[in-house]
Amino acid sequence: MFVQPKKILVVFWGLFFSVAFSGCQTVKYYSQAISGQHRILQSRQPISKITADPNSSEILRQRLTFIMDVRAFAEDELQLPVANNYLTYVDLKRPYAAWNVTATPEFSMVPKTWCYPFVGCAAYRGYFSEADALRYADSLKNQSYDVHVGGITAYSTLGWFDDPVLSTFIHRSKASSAALLFHELAHQVLYTPDDTTFNESFATFVEQEGLRRWQKASDNSAIYSEYLNNYRHQQQFVRLVLEYRQKLELLYQTDLVPAQKRIEKASIFDDLRNEFNHLKTKQIGFAAYGDWMNRPLNNAKISGVVAYHDFVPAFSKILAGKDGNLAPFYEACRQLAQKKKDERHRILKDVMQKMPQTAMTEFHPFQLDR
Repeated sequence: MFVQPKKILVVFWGLFFSVAFSGCQTVKYYSQAISGQHRILQSRQPISKITADPNSSEILRQRLTFIMDVRAFAEDELQLPVANNYLTYVDLKRPYAAWNVTATPEFSMVPKTWCYPFVGCAAYRGYFSEADALRYADSLKNQSYDVHVGGITAYSTLGWFDDPVLSTFIHRSKASSAALLFHELAHQVLYTPDDTTFNESFATFVEQEGLRRWQKASDNSAIYSEYLNNYRHQQQFVRLVLEYRQKLELLYQTDLVPAQKRIEKASIFDDLRNEFNHLKTKQIGFAAYGDWMNRPLNNAKISGVVAYHDFVPAFSKILAGKDGNLAPFYEACRQLAQKKKDERHRILKDVMQKMPQTAMTEFHPFQLDR
C-alpha cells in the first residue's frame, strides 16, 4: 500500500492519567491502545538471541541480520538516533500492526481529525484490533461520514518506547525494509505536531538519501534501482488519484442538490477506476494498486492519498546548501520545526520556487555536483 505509511505515527499510548479525565468512549479507546502497545512490548525477543539460535528459521535469521546491518548504517553513516530501537523482534501473527480509521463528510475532502496528548491532531484513529476499528467505522458511517479502514504494517512511537522489528514488515524486499527503517528513525530526529506534510516530507527525503548512500557504501545498485522504480510508480499513481480528488472538490463546491451530487460523485469514481484500468495496461507498476482501486472508493479513501512528498525537493536543496553534511542539515531542519506552521511552509515553498522545474516534478536525490 502506497500511503505510508509504511509508517504511521502512533500516539503516546502511555498517557494513563489522561484517561481518568475522559468520557466513556475515550477511556475505551485509550484502554485498547495501551493494552495493545503493552502486548507488543511484552512480546519482544532480542534479535541477537534469534540470530544465534540454529533452530531459528534460516530466512528469519537472514532478514534480521540484514536489518541489523541497516540499523548500524543508519547510526554510523546517517547519524540517525537509533538508541535501542530495532534490537528486538515481535511476531504479531497477524497481517497488520494496527488499523487506522479515516473519515470525511459526504461532500468534502477535508478529513475529520482527532487530537491526542503531546503529538497534536491527526486525520486518523488507530486501533490494534481490526474488529474495534470496524465497529468505530460503523459508528461514523451512521453519522453520514465517508469512512475507510486501512491496515498498517509499521509505526513509530517517536522515542517513547524502544520500537521492535515487526513480523508485518520483515519479509519486505531489502529496499523497502531499509527505506522503512531510515524513514521511521528520521521521525526521531524531529517531529512537529499538526504538520504531517513537513514530518513526512522530511522522513521521505531521509529515506531516499539514506538509500542512495547505502547503495554507494555497499556497492549494491539493485536495491536502490528497485526503490527508485517503485517510487516513480507510486508518484504516477498518486498524481492520477489527486487529479480526480480535485474533480471531487470542484463538485462539492457547486450548488447542486445532494441527490445530484451523489450521482456526479459516483460518476467521478467510475471515471477514476476506468482510467486506472486503461493506464494499467501501459504503465509498468500500476498493477500493484489494482486491489486498492477495485475495492469501494469514497472521500475518506481518496483523502488518504496525501502528498507526503510535497517538500522533498526543498530538503534536497537544504542538504546541498550544507555540502552534504547531515549534522548541520538536521539542525537546519530542527530550526524550521521550531517555526510556526505557516512560516515553515512559506520558507520551504520559497526554496522550491528557486529550483528548476524538473527538480520539482521528477525524483532527484541529493548530489553534491547537481
